[in-house]
Amino acid sequence: MSKQSVTGRTIVITGGARGIGRAIATELCRRGAMVVIGDIDGEAAARTAAELGLAGGLALDVTDRRSFEAFLARVLEVLGSVDVLISNAGVMPIGAFTDEPDELTRRILDVNVYGVLLGAKLVLPHMLSRRHGHCVHISSLAGENPTPGMVTYCASKQAVLSVTESLRREYRGRGVHFSAVLPTFTRTEMIAGTRAPFGLLAEPEDVARAVADLVARPRRRVTVTRLAGWLAAADKLTPRPIGEFMTRRLGIDHLFLEDVDQNARAAYDERLRRTP
Repeated sequence: MSKQSVTGRTIVITGGARGIGRAIATELCRRGAMVVIGDIDGEAAARTAAELGLAGGLALDVTDRRSFEAFLARVLEVLGSVDVLISNAGVMPIGAFTDEPDELTRRILDVNVYGVLLGAKLVLPHMLSRRHGHCVHISSLAGENPTPGMVTYCASKQAVLSVTESLRREYRGRGVHFSAVLPTFTRTEMIAGTRAPFGLLAEPEDVARAVADLVARPRRRVTVTRLAGWLAAADKLTPRPIGEFMTRRLGIDHLFLEDVDQNARAAYDERLRRTP
């Protein structure tokens, strides 16, 4: 598909009040798109929308069908259509798997996986009826690179990759595109208290530009940054014992376990615990 302007496109972003979601909204609005963001923190979504001059900022619980239906109904009322759904909402608790409460495991899977599935399920009838649309799913390079201290998170992001590819094949030729975005560690509160190895850190704006370019020219998948993507691709071609030896030497096996600054991470963890 040839590159097109995003000007005038109607775009919905989940988890848009902070971090990567906010950066994506900023970039797409700058390029002339009509953007509505949804977030579990409805007040933060409204503030962000007002600050950025978006078409709207609404409360949205991506794990609740009634909330998602009401959100999309309001978006259609405001914008008239949905050209692009960017499923960005996600959570990333870290730590030893055996210390992870069952409620937190379910929360990760509900937000990171079910939220993507539910969003696609609800918006697809609208897009298919128009034979036009694009579902962009924010996954992670962690979905292809198993990482100690992030067992459930890695599993959830691998699931997003499978969801995206399966939907792409199921609805091939129906006018709807499906894309996965795989960022590396990105400088947001989700990685607070951790340190990224050399070459494996992106800024939210890096992801935002990649997503905006993807909206303009749909592709199956894109990695952010390119260097991180190349390193991940090279790792797949490296014999497993050598690859695992290198990750240990880089300290990646400890990044989300012993090496975490719990004080620096406290604010994110507390907000995650307070979120229903």
